[in-house]
Amino acid sequence: MKITKVVTHILRIPEDDPLADMPEDVNRLRPIVTLQIQTDAGLEGIGLTFYGGAMTGSLRTAVDELGALLVGEDPLRIEANIKKLRTAAGDSCGTGIFTLAQSAIDLALWDIKGKAVEQPLWKLLGGMRDRVPTYASGSLRRGLTDKQAETAARRLVDKGFVEMKTQMALPGNPTPAEEVRRVRVVRDAIGPDIKLMCDINQRWRVEQAIDIGKRAEDVGLFWLEDVTTCDDYAGIARVNDALSTPIAGGEYVWGIVPLRHMIEARSVDYIMIDLCRVGGVTQWLKVAGMAEAFNLPVVSHVIPEFHAQLIAAVPNGLTVEYMPWMLKLFHETPKLEKGHLVMPTTPGLGLRFDEAQVAKYRAG
Repeated sequence: MKITKVVTHILRIPEDDPLADMPEDVNRLRPIVTLQIQTDAGLEGIGLTFYGGAMTGSLRTAVDELGALLVGEDPLRIEANIKKLRTAAGDSCGTGIFTLAQSAIDLALWDIKGKAVEQPLWKLLGGMRDRVPTYASGSLRRGLTDKQAETAARRLVDKGFVEMKTQMALPGNPTPAEEVRRVRVVRDAIGPDIKLMCDINQRWRVEQAIDIGKRAEDVGLFWLEDVTTCDDYAGIARVNDALSTPIAGGEYVWGIVPLRHMIEARSVDYIMIDLCRVGGVTQWLKVAGMAEAFNLPVVSHVIPEFHAQLIAAVPNGLTVEYMPWMLKLFHETPKLEKGHLVMPTTPGLGLRFDEAQVAKYRAG
């Protein structure tokens, strides 16, 4: 089997909130690059990537140029194909646009491999479980009013979610007391038994994280996420040592080496792996293995339609972030059932682009 063609598109997807109908910004769009790798055996693998922002056009070009290098290659030799891309990219490989482009290609190659052996990806990669816990994300953002946050939280509970995520580091430079008061609004709305995560998105200094984190300990947060600058491993470790609340992090770093540094520094209790920034499925699995060696669970960042199978595959997979604004691009996605995502039985990723939706959001 040989790769014959690579097809890409740029889409602009609304970051809506189909879970609680409480979007922070109804006009916000996420630019993404979609990928289809075709083969002479009639099998096609799909992938996508994002975080290009204003350079999304450059990201698409990178996917096109790297993908062209693999025409004529065997798609099942994934490590060899990725090595070829790294060698061709020279000193530019390792982070940024290259890694984002590599991720889309690697993902599509694994989709082809699963189809070739007629196995869903979660089974091919380990098959630890056939359903995984998931938490509602994107509905309880920091820009909402207290009333909006309260309403959204109750809607999530009514939909059967037993895990969900909110945010602190509120707009307008609030006091620590105001930060904690807001997270209590959400806790009071959902009751004591729901697992409540809280994302800071790197917006606090270390001393702020320790101060506010201590004040919020009786709220019973399941984790505090990205409490300060992502590569301040020693600083994150200081926060982790000071608080009883577990710390999650990892989505903002690139490739596998920074995650090794994070693990070695004992910075976090939960390793959050981002499929696009880490370099694709191949690299994602390597990080999961490192984390397992240190007795650490792994969790995912966005795109649950892809991440669910990875969390299901590995023994230390904990939970999947359910941020569903991209699900509209596909005909079928993992079924949500009683706070869990049910694994597909179809080969590969089990996903097919809905061409009508792709055409609707296509930007070029």
